[in-house]
Amino acid sequence: MRMLINVPETVVADALRGMAASHPGLTVDVENRVVVRRDAPVAGQVALVSGGGSGHEPLHAGFVGPGMLSAACPGEVFTSPVPDQMVRAAAAVDSGEGVLFVVKNYTGDVLNFEMAAELAEEEGLRVERVLVDDDVAVTDSLYTAGRRGTGATLFVEKIAGAAADEGAPLDRVAAIARRVNESSRSFGVALSSVTTPAKGSPTFDLPAGELELGIGIHGEPGRERRAMMTSGEIADFAVNAVLDDLRPGGPVLALVNGMGATPLLELYGFGGEVHRVLRERGVVVARSLVGNYVTSLDMAGCSVTLCQVDEELLRLWDAPVETPALRWGR
Repeated sequence: MRMLINVPETVVADALRGMAASHPGLTVDVENRVVVRRDAPVAGQVALVSGGGSGHEPLHAGFVGPGMLSAACPGEVFTSPVPDQMVRAAAAVDSGEGVLFVVKNYTGDVLNFEMAAELAEEEGLRVERVLVDDDVAVTDSLYTAGRRGTGATLFVEKIAGAAADEGAPLDRVAAIARRVNESSRSFGVALSSVTTPAKGSPTFDLPAGELELGIGIHGEPGRERRAMMTSGEIADFAVNAVLDDLRPGGPVLALVNGMGATPLLELYGFGGEVHRVLRERGVVVARSLVGNYVTSLDMAGCSVTLCQVDEELLRLWDAPVETPALRWGR
């Protein structure tokens, strides 16, 4: 097993200690697995809390900071965090204006965030939940009832975080988050399997010379396997799958996301092909983002996420943000 780790049992704790040492703007509770922006709670602002299994970095802890998340709850690798983490995070960041839970549509996340919301409300917190389910590849999967939550999570957390930063009330922040999710679609492609620290070997078999179209971020099967395709052919398939479902009537945000092991050289080349397909389909790209944002450990591959935006959503996307993994305008 060739991994830059000590032992599989401590990989998440070790990463959190490293995050604490590297980012003084965060308060990292390694024992309880909660990452909080150091200035929380922020008076007069709705708080945003998200979380999920580790292995998708920088999602979610890398998006904690002004203009985005107030706190994040990392679970074990590819495993949902537990309700106690979420309640602890909500209590740490609540300013009295309420807390929005941003939840990717995976069964463990949904159930645990639902339980956490009930527990938090028993403690006197106001909580809203928003479900992210943007993946068009498949309807149900090994981890999901309904569509999986993937790249649109970044759009939801950034845009809703900006609305909270402006002082919008909880119901308004939640409504904006739901609108972003409803306006977003994603599609992922795997060029290799993923290796978890606990297993130490590929979690599924993807023969040399083949790729998986519509892969999930835990390695869940997609729509089909094919012989290796060119970057342009993959972009044709992925972008058309997104557009045929989204059918945007205006400009879009475009995220070209790496799955963890694909170099930026390849991602930028693929991004150029994505823009080509969008031009051919008459879709205007308002803003573009290329890089590793919603990953799957060491999987080679990529995903495409598009979000149709209006003037308000674009303004909130452009608003200042300062997190370990996303920052501009400050």
